[in-house]
Amino acid sequence: MSKVYAVPDQVAERAHIDADRYAEMYRYSIEDNEGFWSEQAARIDWIKPFSTVKDVSFAKDDLHIRWFDDGTLNACYNCVDRHLDNKRDDVAIIWEDLKITYGELHARVCKFANALKALGATKGDRITIYMPMIPDAAIAMLACARIGAVHSVVFGGFSPEALAGRIQDCESNIVITADQGVRGAKIIALKDNVDRAAENPGVTTLKKVLVVRHTGGDIDWSEDRDAWLHDLEAEVDAD
Repeated sequence: MSKVYAVPDQVAERAHIDADRYAEMYRYSIEDNEGFWSEQAARIDWIKPFSTVKDVSFAKDDLHIRWFDDGTLNACYNCVDRHLDNKRDDVAIIWEDLKITYGELHARVCKFANALKALGATKGDRITIYMPMIPDAAIAMLACARIGAVHSVVFGGFSPEALAGRIQDCESNIVITADQGVRGAKIIALKDNVDRAAENPGVTTLKKVLVVRHTGGDIDWSEDRDAWLHDLEAEVDAD
C-alpha cells in the first residue's frame, strides 16, 4: 500500500511553482511550443540572441533537430558569471564541510580554464573528464565550457577498458583526472586507470593528462604527457 507524504508548508512556500501553475505552463508548452520555449530561453543570457526557436525535420532525406540554432551563448557564463553582481559572496557549491562562493568559483574556473589553455587546449577539442565526486569535477566541466571545448564525462568507477573506448570514440586529446579517488574505505586508482587506458592500441589521439591532486597517493608519471593542475595554475591568472 502506497503512502502519500504531504509537502510541508515551509517547503511549499519556497517553491517556484505550484500544481496549478505547473498545469498552466504545461498547457502553454503544448498549445504554443515555440512561444513557451522562447520565454524560457529568455531566462538565461545570450551572447547573440536567437531568431529561431526550433527547426525540426523528420524527413528521411533531411533529418535534423535544431534548437536556438542561430543563437550563441556560453554555459559557464550562465552558471557563474551572471551571478557575480548580486551573489558573489553567496555559496555556489557545498561539498562535505567545504563551501565555495560564486566569487571563489569564478576564480577557480578561470584558473582551471587558463591551465587547460596552457596545456594546449583550444575551442573544439574533446576533453575526457575521469574524476571522483569532488568540486574539481564540476570546475573542470565549467572550465571546458568556458573555452569552448567539448567535455565527455566518464564515471570514475569505469574500468581502463571502458575509459579507453570513450577516449577513442570522441578522439579526445586531453584527459582530466585525479591521482586517486575514494569510495567508502576503498581507494580508486584513477590515474593508474588512465595510464592503462592510454596503452590501449585504439587510443591514438591522447596527448596530455591533467592531474588533480586529491589524496596525495603515489602514482606513475609520464614527463612528456602528464601535468599537475596546481603546477599549471601557479603560472596563470584568474582572468
